Amino acid sequence: MSKFIITATCTLTFALAVACNASTEPATTGESSSEPNTIQPEAPAPVQESGKALTYNFDSDVAGSMPATFHDALTGKGSRGQWAVKADSNAPSAPNVFAQTSADNTSYRFPLAIADEGSFRDLDLSVRFKPISGRVDQAAGLVWRLRDANNYYIVRANALENNVVLYKVQNGKRTDLPVKGEGRTYGKKVQVPANQWSELRVVQRGNHAEVFLNGTKLYEVEDDTFKDAGKVGLWTKADSITYFDDLRVTAK
Repeated sequence: MSKFIITATCTLTFALAVACNASTEPATTGESSSEPNTIQPEAPAPVQESGKALTYNFDSDVAGSMPATFHDALTGKGSRGQWAVKADSNAPSAPNVFAQTSADNTSYRFPLAIADEGSFRDLDLSVRFKPISGRVDQAAGLVWRLRDANNYYIVRANALENNVVLYKVQNGKRTDLPVKGEGRTYGKKVQVPANQWSELRVVQRGNHAEVFLNGTKLYEVEDDTFKDAGKVGLWTKADSITYFDDLRVTAK
């Protein structure tokens, strides 16, 4: 009987040790989501011919609602973004901005607002943005050649890190791309002012992208992951509350 008790006690001790070790196992590191959201296929949008331009200043849209030609999506984990047109007399083109106002601080969380009117391959894409707040991040991004919420290019400016980085998001995993002639530098360090309007811009031709902030060219990137036309849109990260205005895209 005592042998049975000893054996049972050892078995229980071992099981508890395994459970404790499992509970303290470090979380998955890196830039892939361990709990990906269900990704909906994108509705097709016509590929735009060279010279075709679309501009979104959100001034004719109803405050408090999503613009009619956009829909929201999410890469990664956490809650969906809270995207809506918002009145702002200080907007670059008053009276409205387009804002993401959810402060969910899930780290691997990337709210998207995707434009539905057209797809673009080669393009000149820009937006004005103002980082309002965020303790984890204060980020504003442009996406292009988007296939769905798990596959696209993204360039983002971050007012907490003071840098601008171009990534690919492939199958939900975000990877920063090497700067041409310099390698994996994690983009470029540059002043990104909080609570001020700035302009982020990317020009893509073939596999070659040029990145600009406030009219200054920062660097170039070459990558062949996404070769076909795709949608464009806006992007934030984690608890970033960010305002956008004057989203412009021209097919090249």
